[in-house]
Amino acid sequence: MHSYWLDTATPSGDYTHTPVPKEVDVAVVGAGFTGLSTAYHAARAGKSVAVLETNTVNWGASGRNGGMATTGLAIGFRNAIKRYGERRAIGYFREYNEAIDLIENIVQEHSLEVDYQRSGKMNLAWKASHWEGMQKTAEALKRLVGQPVELVDRAGIHREIGSDVYHGAMVDPLGAGMHVGKFGHELGRLAIEAGATIHEKAEVVDVERIGSGTVHDLKTTRGDLRAGAVVLGTSGYTGKPFGWQRRRVIPVGSFIVVTEPLPQQLVDELLPNRRMASDSKNFIYYFRITPDNRLLFGGRARFALSDPSQDRESGEILKKAMHHVFPQTRDARIDYMWGGLVDISMDQMVHAGEHQGLFYSLNYSGHGVQMATYMGKVMAEVVSGRPEANIWRDLKNPWIPGYFGNPWLHLRAGGAWYGLQDKLS
Repeated sequence: MHSYWLDTATPSGDYTHTPVPKEVDVAVVGAGFTGLSTAYHAARAGKSVAVLETNTVNWGASGRNGGMATTGLAIGFRNAIKRYGERRAIGYFREYNEAIDLIENIVQEHSLEVDYQRSGKMNLAWKASHWEGMQKTAEALKRLVGQPVELVDRAGIHREIGSDVYHGAMVDPLGAGMHVGKFGHELGRLAIEAGATIHEKAEVVDVERIGSGTVHDLKTTRGDLRAGAVVLGTSGYTGKPFGWQRRRVIPVGSFIVVTEPLPQQLVDELLPNRRMASDSKNFIYYFRITPDNRLLFGGRARFALSDPSQDRESGEILKKAMHHVFPQTRDARIDYMWGGLVDISMDQMVHAGEHQGLFYSLNYSGHGVQMATYMGKVMAEVVSGRPEANIWRDLKNPWIPGYFGNPWLHLRAGGAWYGLQDKLS
């Protein structure tokens, strides 16, 4: 039940006993990509920074995802145009391109060995109707954004994937993949080298605002500190001390299975161009080849939380799905099976800003590898007095009606709704 990424990465250090400072310029809650990137960029800007983590570096979604840094909004570009208009939709879309560029710049600047490769993203049409919509999306992206997407019809699909279940694909060469376990630990190391401190097993149990500004006192399980500003980056693992943010995030389980290393000939047949791939269902499948030639196959097998029993049951569902998409893998051993929490909001958009003096960046809706890393840089600028760096700051962030932090009822309702949409679309 352990993440492949965490199992095959070397931690940058043991931060379970680092003394919690009494006072810092910036306290960051969460040692995933949002928190570590915030710490790295804020420390580089000369601020004293402490990262407070309930578990260990990269423990949450940052170490449990598919290892894909992909272009595009969770709601889709044409839906974004309908909702926000062309100008804003284009701006939002381009933020995702900027986010991947940031990762590439960090990797290149520091010569990080994190198996980063810009091999492209492939979105696959599950139904013929989805393929029709995909063609319209490609036209809009080329015309309005200048995005270099390419269409592959069903007749030519084997140039991209060794499967017969899809009706076509839209390929974006700007998508990338990497070893997110290695990247997370390297990001932690860079934050430390820039002057930040990391404190694992330091759960924040209480937060008190001092006055009417951004200063807060934080009580943790390993000591208390005062921060000139607090940045919350806990995504689907947001806890009780942050009730306002928690009521705006529904954590949804995303589950993954990873095979044993596969023969080169089979790997070349499954995904010959090593694209980061996902399909067009709401109960999405996503898959890629790992750096050591395994097939990683993930998805929202069902709307559930992540725990050992749910991970096992969902993993078995995914294994059957993998065999349906790729019958060639039926004899492959499954070496890893795990789950993690995706943070989804009412509108499936990124939400970041300030509420009652507390800064936050959440709701990546399955696109957190690039957006969490990027938003860490953005939030470092925001706490330095540049709120205009945050393109999402004017988006309304509505409370999920009837939701107080227990997602079970909403997961059941959401699962039924999205399952119906997959049947009808």
